Amino acid sequence: MGKLPVPVETYPIVAIIGGAVVGAGWYLARLAQGPEVVWDRKNNDIKQGQTRQVVAQPPLSGAVLPDTSLYHSLNPYFPYNREITEKSRNHSSSPTLTMFSKRIINSAANGCKRSLTSKAIPASYYRNQQASSTDGFIGAIGNTPLIRLNKLSEETDAEILGKAEFMNPGGSVKDRAALGLVLDAEEKGLLKAGGTVVEGTAGNTGIGLAHVCRARGYKCVIYMPNTQSAEKIDLLRMLGAEVHPVPAVAFDNPQNYNHQAKRHADSIPNAVWTNQFDNPDGNRAIHIHTTGPELWLQTNGTIDAFTCSTGTGGTFAGVTNYLKSMNSDIGCYIADPPGSVLASYVQTNGEKMDRDGGSITEGIGQGRITENMTVDVKKADGAFTVPDSDSIAMLYRLLDEEGIYLGASSALNVAAAYKLAKDLGRNEDGTKRKIVTILCDGAYRYQSRLFSRKWLESKGLVDAIPQHLQKYIILE
Repeated sequence: MGKLPVPVETYPIVAIIGGAVVGAGWYLARLAQGPEVVWDRKNNDIKQGQTRQVVAQPPLSGAVLPDTSLYHSLNPYFPYNREITEKSRNHSSSPTLTMFSKRIINSAANGCKRSLTSKAIPASYYRNQQASSTDGFIGAIGNTPLIRLNKLSEETDAEILGKAEFMNPGGSVKDRAALGLVLDAEEKGLLKAGGTVVEGTAGNTGIGLAHVCRARGYKCVIYMPNTQSAEKIDLLRMLGAEVHPVPAVAFDNPQNYNHQAKRHADSIPNAVWTNQFDNPDGNRAIHIHTTGPELWLQTNGTIDAFTCSTGTGGTFAGVTNYLKSMNSDIGCYIADPPGSVLASYVQTNGEKMDRDGGSITEGIGQGRITENMTVDVKKADGAFTVPDSDSIAMLYRLLDEEGIYLGASSALNVAAAYKLAKDLGRNEDGTKRKIVTILCDGAYRYQSRLFSRKWLESKGLVDAIPQHLQKYIILE
């Protein structure tokens, strides 16, 4: 047997030196990436230091990031803070942002070099891989991806982007509102341990509340119109909510589901009616503090237009409020279903509130201006009605072309963004506009209707679906 290249007695020394070299290399690599950033809840401040959750969609180098959006990017479960609205306006660039961005982008770049096969894996996969675990169900709310709708973007003079709110843990954008409503009630002392949350809802807010209440130890009681899908009602009951389907009547009728919810809450101790339609402190505020900043961050502050439908008004109002505070030139447009008054209200500067017809969509459209919308409806740059025929055609297109299984309100929002892209055209400098909308929820809660030939025929919508897409109508 030949001689060993290194004497046996020197092995420990070699091992120590090798370990030191590896350790020094790791340390220098960490320094090159820059320190991580954490939210210090106790001192209500952002600091450099220990590790914390990393944002899944980082800004480009040099992006301007408001303090509030950095905080919510790091941890979507937050202590409610009224001062945060003012803080969001102080969005000057800071060294913290530069180091934070550098760390994430370097991590993504390094991840892509792991193997030859990784060339086929998007960098965003490695950015998401850097994120730590969340603090339970509530910690998973928010920070949803922003999806480029490829086919529609290629057809128009715009980049059409959809905020994937169906990826919230409860399955819809209303997880945010539910969390905001409960946190607001807690902060105001209206809800104590073991209490009951009561709400009137067309479905998704109730589902979000049922999840949040289970996570925080509250009972949940839901009043809803009996016109809602069986899937929604069944899911609420599976989540432990007490559900009261009641006849669908106008808001000015004492038997409206919303008024019945309030009376129920008033009749029992330690209960709160969260009043999602007229509670800007809980509903609208959550979108000012989370959804708006996330969109700003994910687009690197380059949004040209935002559009979405409204039910309670919280999403449109909160996002519009935030985006306009960052750049008043961003166009914000209301997408309205048939039977809602908001389009005519905006188009006539508040002089008319016409409502004609009805819609297959659930949870959107309104017959009045809710308190959530009172301030921000005046900031809308326009509004238009999207017919059900356009919504259902878009729903089937998105399934076929993008592989995204969305509900009718999401499809309406995308149809609105598509219309807006065609109406607005390119920017003056010839670049494509960036138009953002909300993908509210998936089709799972509506599939017994939206993919039923019998139901579609009853609504006169089969012919609105292109012939080559009717293969997806698989239910009788």
